[in-house]
Formats: sequence, C-alpha cells, structure tokens
Amino acid sequence: MSFDLSIKRYCGLLMTALILTDCSPTSEVRELTTTPTTSAPYQLDFPLGLDEGSAIIPENNPLTEEKIELGKQLYFETKLSIDESISCASCHIPEKGFADPEQFSTGVGQKKGSRQAPIVFNRIFTLRQFWDGRAATLEEQALGPVQNPIEMAMPDIETLAKRLESDANYVSLFKGAFPPEGSITADHIAKSIASFERTILAGNSPFDRFKAGDTNAMSAAAQRGYEIFKNEKKGNCETCHVGFNFSDENYYNLGIGMKSNKPDLGRYTIQKLEGYQGAFKTPTLRQITETAPYMHDGSQKTLKEVVSFYNKGGHSNKWLNSKIKPLNLDKNEEQDLIEFLKALSGEITWHGKEQKTKMISKRNSYIPLGK
Repeated sequence: MSFDLSIKRYCGLLMTALILTDCSPTSEVRELTTTPTTSAPYQLDFPLGLDEGSAIIPENNPLTEEKIELGKQLYFETKLSIDESISCASCHIPEKGFADPEQFSTGVGQKKGSRQAPIVFNRIFTLRQFWDGRAATLEEQALGPVQNPIEMAMPDIETLAKRLESDANYVSLFKGAFPPEGSITADHIAKSIASFERTILAGNSPFDRFKAGDTNAMSAAAQRGYEIFKNEKKGNCETCHVGFNFSDENYYNLGIGMKSNKPDLGRYTIQKLEGYQGAFKTPTLRQITETAPYMHDGSQKTLKEVVSFYNKGGHSNKWLNSKIKPLNLDKNEEQDLIEFLKALSGEITWHGKEQKTKMISKRNSYIPLGK
C-alpha cells in the first residue's frame, strides 16, 4: 500500500511539473495576450444646480472612461488642423470659461469667421448645436470645425484618420475606447470628442447655493436683480433664459447685426421659416462673467452693454421677436440685474481637470505635456 501510494504521489508531482513547465519537445514559451472587449462605464458628478435627469446621452454613445480620455486628448490635439497649428481648445479655451475672449476666433492661416465661438460647457443638456442649430447632435458638431475651411481646414476626415493612424498612442487609445478593433473613423472621432465635451459642466454658482438655502450666497443687490429677472413686468428674462441652464434652446431675432447691408440670417439659413430671419439660439447665462464678448457676433463687450441693449428693446427690424420690448429699468435696476447675472458664475468641471498635467500654450493652442 505504501509503495502504491508513493507511485501515485510521484506521478501526481510529475504531471503537475509537466503542466506548469509545458515540457513537450516542440513547445515554445507561450505569451498570454488579451484584447479589451468592453470599456469601463463613466459616472458623471453633476455640480450643484444642474439637473442630472435632463442629461442627453445617446444610446449609441454611452459614456466610458476610455472614450472620454481619448476625447480629451483629441480636444487638445493640434493634429486636427491641416497645419497642426490649432486645436478645439484654441477657440474654446478652458482658462477662459471654454469660450474665446476675441470677438472672432482665429483659424488656420489667420482666417476669421463672423460669429463668436459658442461656449462648450453644459452641452450635455442640449441637442442642436451652434448659434443657428445646424448640427443635430454634439457628435455632428464635433466634426464641423475640423472640416471648416476657415477653422481647422482639414480636407476630409479620412485625411485626419490617416494622420492619427500614424501615431501609436492614438492607435492604442482608439482600441481601448472602441474595442476590440478600435478603428479610427469619423464616427469614432466624433463620439470621443462629444463624450469628453459632455463632461464639461458649469454649476455651483452663488445663485445655486442661494437656491439650496444659503441666504448669504448672493448679495442684496443680486437678490433684487433676481426679482427683476423673474418679473414679467420688469426684466422678463425667464421668457427665454429659463430652467436650470437658463436657456430655452430656441431661436430669436434680437436685432443684432440687422442694420448691416447683408445681415446674418442665422436660423433662417437652416430652417426656412418666416420669422427666423436673423434669429439665433438663446445661450445659457451660466459663467457669463467669463464668456465675454456677448451675442452671436461678439458685438457687445460688457454685461452693462447687454443689459442696456435689452432695456432699450433691442434693435428694431422687420423680424424683431415680439418678446423683445423696452424694459424701462432705471439705472439702479440695471445694476441690480447685472449683479444677479454675475451670481450665475460658479465653477466649471471636466474630466481630467484635477490632473496635474501642465499645458503648453502656443498661439492660444493647448497641448498636454507628454503627448
């Protein structure tokens, strides 16, 4: 019995050794390789004042860690422009409230457009993008500037895809974001950038803290301004700047630029409906102290100019929206309203903000170190 037991133990040990070392004469050392088949879901942290339930995240583009990280890299990537001189962050500058302090942004070859760069934060709450709403989704918007001849001026997305394919870092990032193949396509580029942009959120303003119960969060002047803002017989601002994001996402003619010999017809160029001539989307008022100049053409430099403009009833023209009327506010009321608007600026958060990655600034273009 003891001899048989010893034999069994010996055979067992021998089999274990063969399994562990794979001792067949023709065997080679085997390398275990794994290709990711799924991506990690991403949980957004919404600042105070924002309505998480109003977030718009397409079913075909769920938020994932890998996709957002890729989108962030692309957002700051100058390779998206034909001469590799500018990135998305060149015109939508994080340090400037994801806006551009210039009236018109500068594209490749020092070209300039005729509209002020729209803000990027809180786009997760909207569908149509741009001042005229020409892009139906944030994904569609992401590719627009890349191919615009006065912005990034890439001839087509295929050219950009080939450029990115030559970069081993991007090959790896796309495989992680879109497993297992990770193809670099227009669809994947758009989804990545849009995913990152959905993480850019503005909230936790003095107004939000005031609404949450902190009665000292807003000054007495700002509180008076809030009453003017809401009052239908005073500011009546909530008729357009409504809800937690202070925008109804609709289009109105305020009279801006309508005195020109060839005015910008805005939404009318996209949707040929009478009354949309010279109409532009209602922008959010959040972070308004950081996003000057104002209006679609950047023609108004200060909040004082903006409030004065509305107080006078806009600029009269054939298509002036019926909601735009003289407010008849006195100077003190104007100033109180301005103080309330200032209270709408809080903090902007986005994926990667807390990372201690320094930025290199080159002609207003931002590139993460180590790329």
